[in-house]
Amino acid sequence: MSKDIYILGGHQTDFARNYNREDLTIFDLFADSVRHGLDDASLDPKDVEVAHVGNFVGELFTGQGMLGGFMGHVHPDLAGVPASRHEGACASGSLAALAAMADLESSRYDLACVVGIEFMRNVPGKDAADNLGAAIWVGEEAKDATFIWPAMFSDMAEEVDRRHGLNHDHLAEIAKINFANAKRNPLAQTRGWTLTDEHFAEDDEVNPVVEGWMRRHDCSQITDGAAVVFLASEERAAAHAKKVGRPLESFAKIKGWGHTTAPMLMATKLEDSREADYLLPWTRKAITDAYRRAGIQGAEDLDAIETHDCFTVNEYVAIEHFGITAPGEAWKAIEDGRIAHGGSIPVNPSGGLMGIGHPVGATGVRMLLDAAKQVTGTARDCQVEGAQNIGTFNVGGSGTTNCSFVVGVDR
Repeated sequence: MSKDIYILGGHQTDFARNYNREDLTIFDLFADSVRHGLDDASLDPKDVEVAHVGNFVGELFTGQGMLGGFMGHVHPDLAGVPASRHEGACASGSLAALAAMADLESSRYDLACVVGIEFMRNVPGKDAADNLGAAIWVGEEAKDATFIWPAMFSDMAEEVDRRHGLNHDHLAEIAKINFANAKRNPLAQTRGWTLTDEHFAEDDEVNPVVEGWMRRHDCSQITDGAAVVFLASEERAAAHAKKVGRPLESFAKIKGWGHTTAPMLMATKLEDSREADYLLPWTRKAITDAYRRAGIQGAEDLDAIETHDCFTVNEYVAIEHFGITAPGEAWKAIEDGRIAHGGSIPVNPSGGLMGIGHPVGATGVRMLLDAAKQVTGTARDCQVEGAQNIGTFNVGGSGTTNCSFVVGVDR
């Protein structure tokens, strides 16, 4: 990292809410997150110097683009603030954060608002799935799939099985852990769900096949949601810390980041990695770049991980790509309990995408916010005791846009 970037605070909306059923709009979702985020960070609207918005498919779900233009309607003092929108499918929020960080590191600005947002529960499920299919190479892959993304990640599972073997019981255990973690999270979409062991089994009645390897509870949820974080340069963060009566060291900071973009086609990714150690080498590079910039060796220096479990197999693969296990051995970390909430390296203590929900453009920002809560000891019932460094991985497409961060505190 060329300069330290601090997280002053932020907010996540309640992912269980259906804004459309409440006769609310994407603007209401946007405004809720920014206003509450300002309150959490003890900031005034006039403090914000630049804004970056992560959103994938606002136009397809709502017809609304130009989301940066909402800023001036949230509060008059935000009118005139330069705002940009960023799109990288499910990694859109992380791209917005990276752009904000670049603004701060260049000294162009000193305090940035980063919003991630998606409004998706206003259309039938199949329409939502089709809209989200914009992140494949349209017309070139998944042409025969009924549900595009379950089919794509079933293909990934098939390749994992071909290379190393794959047991659906291990995927089921990932789902169980994440849904159980979500029970502790007061903002999780599934916190009120009641699920039994049968809901995770290969049971065609309560856990039917969606596509191939992917059953109902191998899949994350369609979610309305927004998250916001406020990022500051070290000088601005120090001034803010003095103003609110806190030591600078009590604020989370982004210690490292990684960002890669792989070829879009899943088939190309898998063919290119056929002789490689890792199924998705560009994913591995994004994560190890974050480690390098943070000055840490690997997963052994992390206290927990927030990773992109859009499907159980994606978390399975991430376990290996973070270096928790060697390639082909993710099942060991599942069986020995190290990724569970009380394990040596908990994965998705928030509940992950499966439990907390997956408002696509908001997910990367939500991960940063949850990581900041962990290292500042404010994650409440989701808290990992003594957490000082948290790793994140947020992906757009089938391992296409890969973003990873290390968030920590200096103690």
